[in-house]
Amino acid sequence: MADQTSQVTGRPYSEVEQDGFVVREFSRDTPSFEFVWHRDKEDRYITPINDTDWQFQLDNDIPRTLDKNKLFIPKETYHRLIKGTGDLTLKIFKISNETE
Repeated sequence: MADQTSQVTGRPYSEVEQDGFVVREFSRDTPSFEFVWHRDKEDRYITPINDTDWQFQLDNDIPRTLDKNKLFIPKETYHRLIKGTGDLTLKIFKISNETE
């Protein structure tokens, strides 16, 4: 996949695929209302690449600050990002669900 900018996709991030994972960048300039509750079609792990005060929230859970530990997001589970003060860069490893 080619580099996908937010201007091209209409999403609040830009991303590029590298070596089996995705690097996704969220700008501090993106309005908070752009970070909506949503679900993904595959399980995934996310890890922030930079130090951040952004938060992550799973449905029916309290927000947690993103740290250097991997965070698992089950497929079809509502979740959202809560904007912090700087830019956020995430490394995302999507787990294929080809057997379903």
